[in-house]
This record gives sequence, structure tokens and C-alpha cells, in this order.
Amino acid sequence: MYGWLIVNSFIDQEKFHSLYAFLKKAAEKKDVRLEIKTGADLLCEIHSPFNCSLPDFVLFWDKDVYLAQRLEALGLRLFNNAKAVEICDNKILTSLCLKGKVPLPKTVIAPKTFEGVNYCKKDFLKRAVALLGLPIVIKEAYGSFGKQVYLAKTIEEAEQIIDGLGGKEFLMQEYVRSSHGRDVRVNIVGGKVVSAMLRYNKNDFRSNISNGGCARPITLTAAQERVALLACEAIGLDFAGVDILFGEKDEPIVCEVNSNPHFESSYRCTGVDMSEHVIEYIQRCLQ
Repeated sequence: MYGWLIVNSFIDQEKFHSLYAFLKKAAEKKDVRLEIKTGADLLCEIHSPFNCSLPDFVLFWDKDVYLAQRLEALGLRLFNNAKAVEICDNKILTSLCLKGKVPLPKTVIAPKTFEGVNYCKKDFLKRAVALLGLPIVIKEAYGSFGKQVYLAKTIEEAEQIIDGLGGKEFLMQEYVRSSHGRDVRVNIVGGKVVSAMLRYNKNDFRSNISNGGCARPITLTAAQERVALLACEAIGLDFAGVDILFGEKDEPIVCEVNSNPHFESSYRCTGVDMSEHVIEYIQRCLQ
């Protein structure tokens, strides 16, 4: 079996290369030839075929939705598919897709603006605060590792954050005080939970390990597992990392869903190699 591992053309960081190595090693164990390709490698005119032999499948570990759509148009099976990647990459689309299907924080989507115009009027912010209260969480539509997520304690702080966004799309959410600095990362492959860890950070409202957080293995409650699986099913994901917050009575609230999770931290915490489950799942799907 021969597959492409699609990765970003421009990200050149060790934590990404390490992740790709995990996937390559897992494929080798299962006698699967997995070749790394980038969008730059596959560059061609849109009416022309890719100038190489096509694989049996594509393990899509990027967020280049346009490339994913072109590959699917050729009849290739993508893990994850283009639509699921698009939804997960945009926190606004994620919220809209999951609305009414799983518990979410109360959410308000910022009205659309344009680069150069920016959010020159902020009357909408007072209306959002009236609905969500203070502090208020502001999330850029696109972002990873918690870096584009902010907590504003006052309207003035929120205004400063929004001014710094320029014309970027964003949403606003209620601050789930009961989950300050902690959440659960649930790794799912093929409709099954393969590992889970509690992430916690005493110095930040965000629990991300890349932001100084710590982790320990956790046994999920039935409610946490059910909600995580429902989120994946609603988006149509083959595999994912689902982040679950703790409500006031520890009820699960979906925070984010990641279509290409950085599972190395989960591996170090739980000893479970998600990449092996991903490769085994691909093999089962293609048999």
C-alpha cells in the first residue's frame, strides 16, 4: 500500500518533523509506504494532472483545503477529508457545525469586516458582553496551540485585543470559569477513543502544553466520551483531538476539535501512539 503524507510547505519546526516521523514509523511497521508531499511539491496548473503517480490514499496532515479538494476530485481517499479539515481549521465553522449537537460555550460571532477597514466600530462588543458577561474569551477563527486565544477582563481590554486583530475573523465566547487552566484532550480514531489526558496550567487560563501546561492520563467519564465522539461524528472526521472543558458540575463542554492533532504530547503522557491507530484504521478502510 502506498500513501502520501501531505504536510505544509512552509512550516519548518522540529515538533512538526517529529510528528511526521511518528507517522512514517507507524506506516513502516505495517508495510505501508508513506511518502511526504507538500503543496509546493504538487504545484501545477489547475487543469493539468499532478506530474507523478497517484497514491492509494492520502494522509492529510495540513490545512490546505484547496489542495485537499483537488486531490478528492481525482478520486483519492483523504484521511481526513477536505470538508472536515475546513471546518476544524476555522473555529467559527466548528461552532456552527456543532451547534445543537454537543454542548458548547455560549458563542457570538463577530460581524464581518475587511482588511484595511478593520473593526473601526465596536458597538457590537457591548452587545456581546451583555450576552456573554465578563471576562470574555476572544478567539481568532484561525489559530493553533492556544496562541490566538485571548481573555479580556474588561471591555477596554477586549477593545485593545480586537484592535490588534486588524481585519481577522473572530468569535467571542463565555468564560467557563470552572475550567480555568484545565481541559481534557481526547484522541479519537475511527469512532473510538484511543487515549485521553487531563491538561492543566496554574499560570494561564489556557491549558495547552505548548503554552506551559502539564498533563496526566485520565479515565474519561461516559459523558465526556460520548460528547467527544459526537463532535467527531458531526464534523465527519476519521481521527481528531477533541478538547473538552469542565462545566460547573463537571459536565463536558466542547472547546475545540483538531483535525490534525499534535499527538506527541499525548504519547509522552499516556504511552499510546496515536499514529499506529491511524495507520491501522486506514488499512481497514481500504481493505
